[in-house]
Amino acid sequence: MSETIECFRPTAQKELDLVIASGYLKWPPRLPDQDIFYPVTNEAYAKALTQWNITDFGVGYVTRFFVKKTFMDKYPIKCVGGREHTEWWIPAGDLEKLNQNIVGKIEVIGEYR
Repeated sequence: MSETIECFRPTAQKELDLVIASGYLKWPPRLPDQDIFYPVTNEAYAKALTQWNITDFGVGYVTRFFVKKTFMDKYPIKCVGGREHTEWWIPAGDLEKLNQNIVGKIEVIGEYR
């Protein structure tokens, strides 16, 4: 089995509904004004980002998924604030390739209201 990288993502209800519709197997295409998909490297950061979804929509989710390391190694980790504010920037055009490299299912590991 391939080595994997654990990824987290703050997820709003609409995006989660599309993940559920895929059988928890893939992320939906980005909207036209969203040029990157940004999974984050740790649960604490994903939980902090989820606060925006709670403020805007009343609920937010933290999801976890695993991606083949050989795929994720193409994308350097970016630090976008504090030491734990780290994420990958996957170009929207590469999202389907990311989906093809997910190992297992996308899991909801937290729901916050």
